Amino acid sequence: MIMRRSTHPVVVAVVIWTCLGAVCAPTVIGGRTDLEDIQLPDGFRITVFADEVENARAMCLGDQGTLFVGSRAAGVVHALLDTDGDQVADQHHIVASGLDMPAGVAFRNGDLYVSAVDRILRLPGIEDRLDDPPAPEVVYDGFPDESHHGWKFIAFGPDGKLYVPVGAPCNICEPEDEIFCTITRLDVDDPDPEIVARGIRNTVGFDWDPRTGDLWFTDNGRDWLGDDSPPCELDHLTRTGQHFGYPYCHAGTIADPEFGDKRSCTEFVPPARALGPHVAPLGMRFYRGDQFPEAYRNAIFIAEHGSWNRSTPIGYRVMMVRDDGLGELTYEPFAEGWLKGTRASGRPVDVLELPDGSLLVSDDSADRIYRISYEGDK
Repeated sequence: MIMRRSTHPVVVAVVIWTCLGAVCAPTVIGGRTDLEDIQLPDGFRITVFADEVENARAMCLGDQGTLFVGSRAAGVVHALLDTDGDQVADQHHIVASGLDMPAGVAFRNGDLYVSAVDRILRLPGIEDRLDDPPAPEVVYDGFPDESHHGWKFIAFGPDGKLYVPVGAPCNICEPEDEIFCTITRLDVDDPDPEIVARGIRNTVGFDWDPRTGDLWFTDNGRDWLGDDSPPCELDHLTRTGQHFGYPYCHAGTIADPEFGDKRSCTEFVPPARALGPHVAPLGMRFYRGDQFPEAYRNAIFIAEHGSWNRSTPIGYRVMMVRDDGLGELTYEPFAEGWLKGTRASGRPVDVLELPDGSLLVSDDSADRIYRISYEGDK
């Protein structure tokens, strides 16, 4: 299927009612996506890399430059190509369909791996078969089939293993099965998941520090503790098996009203950086390239999907976390403007650095992939 290059703005209309106790307010998702509304630091520019990418979620790159994009509600996996090098995708293939929330994609040794709630699938040799994709092979099908927080971001770590999170099957609960509320890893040739981190409500993005190899990840805070509590989290794993608090403690200091009397917050690893409350941080990546100015090297870019249960919406942006040089992590906007009052024209999901150092941002509301590049003086 060849992609049509749309010159028309995306127009959709979805109303999400956000409620806090007896107070409810609508967030309107849709309307005109005008890139002139997106605010970026001086010297940066945002363009549309691909349009009409239904429910675009997590992204990964193939060895031959194919951009693979998972989805959640659409049940498909996209493959996009920019064959003429003009920074706009001109080919669009659907390489898998009819899957159960195939949000996560990862590429290794010529094969594409896809998460589908209770299983990991593989499409072997996919880049040579975009027009005639193979049927997905089952790599492992032993994960829980709970749909609540069942969609999964996946990625291969420096150790060559596939890292797969298993979210909480609820807003707040204490699951009996220890596989819930974790990040696991497995050898795709001999899959037997090992738990590497615990006490995580729902992570939909992680990456490894290029300087240390440590795993960092986002975590979505629990709902219904108020507009401003608890903060969502950016977490840092320094030792296999560490526990990050859920469901007993949130953001390092907030004891849960239902489960907090069972274990103290002092038992758990606090977040490396508290993020905004209910901003729904999803995809995150360390910036490794050299297109952006030196000050952005090793910064963490985080896609915030945006709140659904806050009386005043927040998020719907790309944020940046970086070391201030004094041992503290700053948290500042990088790209914002998708949210105006209670109207959102987009919902960032994932970020991905291209080989040229530009940054892609997926948007599952506008069905778009944006490209952010730097064109100023360094």
